[in-house]
Amino acid sequence: MLMASGANFGFARTIPHMLGVGIGFVVMVALVGIGLMQVFDNYPIAHTVLAVASVTYLLWLAWKVANAGAPDEGEGTGGTPMTFVQAAMFQWVNPKAWTMALTAVTLYAPDRSLTAVLLVSAAFGAVNLPCVSSWTVLGQQMRRWLTSPARLTAFNWTMAGLLVLSLYPVVAPIVAQG
Repeated sequence: MLMASGANFGFARTIPHMLGVGIGFVVMVALVGIGLMQVFDNYPIAHTVLAVASVTYLLWLAWKVANAGAPDEGEGTGGTPMTFVQAAMFQWVNPKAWTMALTAVTLYAPDRSLTAVLLVSAAFGAVNLPCVSSWTVLGQQMRRWLTSPARLTAFNWTMAGLLVLSLYPVVAPIVAQG
C-alpha cells in the first residue's frame, strides 16, 4: 500500500501514512503485549471475528488501490493518501500486523513484562520507519515508468491483486475450520 501511495501521491504526501504505520504498529505491539493478547487467549472466537473484519476491510482497500486515479503534475490525484490516523488505525484491522504483533510478543516477551514488551515495541519502531520509507521511495521512483494511463492502471491492479493474495494465509485457516 505504501508503494502504491508513493507512486500515486509522491513521498511528501505519503509521510503521514508512513508515520501512521510506524507509530500505530509500535502502539499496537505494546498494547497487545500488556493485555490484549489475553482477549484472544480467553475468547478464541475474537480472533476469527477480527480476521473476517480485517479481510473485509483489506478487500475494500484493494478496490480503492485498483481504482486510484492518475497523478497530476503536482503529485496529486483525484483521491487522497491515507492520513496519519487512518494509517495508525489500519494496523488494528491488518491481519499481517496482528500476526507479527502476537508472534513477536509470544517469542520475544513471553513473560509479558512491561520492560520486555517495550523493548520489542522499540525494536519494531527502529526498523519500521526505514522499511516503510523504502517502499514509498520505490513507489515514487516507479512514477517515472507509470507515465501512461495503461501502465498506471496495470500497476494499481497488480498492487491490489497482491494485497488480495497476501490475505491467503489469513483466509485459509478460517475456510479450513468452516
